[in-house]
Amino acid sequence: MKKYIIKIVALFTVTVTAVSCTDDLTVLPNDRLVIDTYYTTENDFRKGVDYAYDAFKIAGYYSGDNSQAIIPDILSDNLIQNPQGRRSNNSAYIFDIAANVGDVTSAYGGGYAVAARANAVLDKINNLSPGAFRNNIEAEAKAIRAIAHFDIVRRYCKIPTQSADAAGSIGIAYVEIYDPYLVTTRNLNVSQVYDKILNDLLFAEQNISQTASVGKLTKAAIQGMLSRVYLYKGDYDNVILWGQKALAISPSVGTNANFKNIWADSSNDGVLFKILNSSIENIKTGSAYNQTVGGQIKSEYVVDYDLYTKFAANDIRKSSYILTSVFNGKTYNNVIKYKQATGKPIEAVDIKYLRTAEVVLNVSEAMFKKGNESGALALLNTLRAQRYTGYVPGIETGQNLWNAIMLERRLELAFETDRFFTLKRLALPVQRSNFGPEADGAGNPASILSLPVASHKWQLPIPQGAIDNNTQIQQNPGY
Repeated sequence: MKKYIIKIVALFTVTVTAVSCTDDLTVLPNDRLVIDTYYTTENDFRKGVDYAYDAFKIAGYYSGDNSQAIIPDILSDNLIQNPQGRRSNNSAYIFDIAANVGDVTSAYGGGYAVAARANAVLDKINNLSPGAFRNNIEAEAKAIRAIAHFDIVRRYCKIPTQSADAAGSIGIAYVEIYDPYLVTTRNLNVSQVYDKILNDLLFAEQNISQTASVGKLTKAAIQGMLSRVYLYKGDYDNVILWGQKALAISPSVGTNANFKNIWADSSNDGVLFKILNSSIENIKTGSAYNQTVGGQIKSEYVVDYDLYTKFAANDIRKSSYILTSVFNGKTYNNVIKYKQATGKPIEAVDIKYLRTAEVVLNVSEAMFKKGNESGALALLNTLRAQRYTGYVPGIETGQNLWNAIMLERRLELAFETDRFFTLKRLALPVQRSNFGPEADGAGNPASILSLPVASHKWQLPIPQGAIDNNTQIQQNPGY
């Protein structure tokens, strides 16, 4: 008798391996899980969903040099390459984007690996008796699947608000079954992919029951995720609806007093969902930004000086996100969001995937779009009151209010994967500064300063390995 293991491979393929039934095969290291005789008890399903959460930490998602904690900021105007670094992710930085470049293609396989683990749970869901436990497990698995597909589609396809033709343009495969031999095609347009993401999230919002852990999805986290997806879709009424529901459950944006502790993993104030990283796992989520060498921070990428100057002296985010220090005789503004968590090895920090502050910004932006400037301003002031010492409420209106919302979004979500996608969904170019990498802006600027709105490179290429494995998958235009 044989048992079968799923093994996720990073090019959107899944292999099946037969092993002896005498082995202890409950959960195998890192990338394998028995499915043929496993999902029979509630404990099995709990472990299976936890295994799907764990997939967010695989290489190409939130670990390794190609970590998605850094790639979207490298592609934007938030970071500049440190010439004393290893030149990691250089192809992404200079927009030398191609189907065989791991910098920009690794999230594709990583996302489908997460979805496959969620689908393995859903494939066996009928083994559970109807009731609250089953509903919650199904809700978590579908929400995980939705998040994985959302992270794929926003990278490799147009965003609905990006252009007039975006909604009808080529989407991705939305994989809803577990089948190791499944041959997929990009048979959906972008709008249809978003509809499937939303269907999964809406099911999850109605059926999820857990409330305790920021390391697992909760009702507030799913409502916050709905506000994000609807913002990308341009459905501002639903951004407001679901964002306000999330804020009703979890209103704190992270107080000024607690804010630094969020990044030390000693506080969850204002965190809706994060990817847990234990001392035992010791996944170096921060090493893509920098390492510690001889007691000094050696950064791969540092904060662009133009962005650095936008952080006011009385802004708690400045000292929470950035540390100015010397490496090998040069002074740099280093990103420290992923540097050191309390009681954990250096650079082994939890990934804050979704925070209440983003939901506030989503709703504020949507209210502005709908003409409710007073509501937009009130929410923006709620956030700013917890970021600036001695803050006096703002009174902006019109274009000045819009500019303030966009500034706070950039500052609040800097180095949290948002900037590239904000520019993309608003159809704005990447326009980097003429400053160099040193702490005062000295040194040589980036060799490539802009990415125009019309460039095909906003849609990253499908990895060539995925196409080689499945010739039914169509490459994006321009590659």
